[in-house]
Amino acid sequence: MRATDLVVVIWLLMAFSVASPCAPKSKSTIEPKRVRPNHGVNKCTTPLIRKEWRTLTSAEKRQYIAAVKCLQARPPRLQEDFSGSRSRYDDFVASHISQTGYIHFNGFFHPWHRLMVAQYEAELRSKCHYNGAQPYWDWTLDAKSEEAWINSPIFSPVDGFGGNGPYVDSSKDPSVQTRIPGKTGGGCVQDGPFTVDKYIVAMGPGVWTEPNPRCLRRDFAPAFAVSKCNGSEVEWSQRAETFADFDERAQGDIKVAGMTYHPGGHFGVGGELGELANQHSSPGDPLFYLHHGNVDRLWAKWQAKDMKKRTKDIAGPIWQFAPPFHFLDDRPDTSEPVTLDSPMHFSGLLPGEVTIRDAMDTMGGHLCYTYDKF
Repeated sequence: MRATDLVVVIWLLMAFSVASPCAPKSKSTIEPKRVRPNHGVNKCTTPLIRKEWRTLTSAEKRQYIAAVKCLQARPPRLQEDFSGSRSRYDDFVASHISQTGYIHFNGFFHPWHRLMVAQYEAELRSKCHYNGAQPYWDWTLDAKSEEAWINSPIFSPVDGFGGNGPYVDSSKDPSVQTRIPGKTGGGCVQDGPFTVDKYIVAMGPGVWTEPNPRCLRRDFAPAFAVSKCNGSEVEWSQRAETFADFDERAQGDIKVAGMTYHPGGHFGVGGELGELANQHSSPGDPLFYLHHGNVDRLWAKWQAKDMKKRTKDIAGPIWQFAPPFHFLDDRPDTSEPVTLDSPMHFSGLLPGEVTIRDAMDTMGGHLCYTYDKF
């Protein structure tokens, strides 16, 4: 049997198995019912405290991963629109794929991803018995050297997300759009909780939302990660006086030389062939949520320096790749700017309409979380 056939067989068994790592919730369980992500409160008096991955106990780490596996076994809600979605976890991937062209390199990037991660956190808690907060990965702690990156505790096969894939030469692969220096992997993840016998990536790469079952691939690029995810890069973004400058520094460029910490985390793990490097289907790697948890933490850290002013400071174009992100000649030269009342769309992941205003304060409105440290 070919490897590709084995992936399809495993995917079918996982998709239609009656066994589930999470028991169905009772009708009395509080599920997210509001348009906006929430934790069952209107006034934030006891916020969830998001913690860095390595500060969690082994039991807390395993509980989080079990909750992720549970969400990967829950039935989808968006399969009618996205035929490749076979679980509630995949619904998040599908939403991101369908909205990618509207939420990167424009003014929606930070607020859209904040609400996506908050909804993910809320559903891990309401559907999968998780009683913690969404952890984050402070990659500056691992970007001190190539060896430190490779040996990060987040890649532990025992109480982490597993490590790299075996090396695949992609130097002549025409599908690779961004050449990442020093890539070291590219094949299927070999250990941990997300190997091909335990987890199947259902959609992607790219805009593909039809069924495309395959293994989770990683392609570590340690030297690249060290150059993009270090403390100096973060400090530079934190010195920005306006959100416009902060956002531009965090998102960076599409060219390797101009990339900063957001693409640094994606390509530092995903390299050229890994799922996390795919702009559309990157949530197919569960590390996505810890990476974006840290991206969100750094925005919250920047906001905390002047909450009254900075929770109202938003900027950037409505259209992707309009200035100041005008990296492609065939994209708009001008765009209307986003405002606090600009609507954000999630392809059904969050019912109804939300606006940027709903994402501006992690402890205001229907959000209720903070971070253990800034």
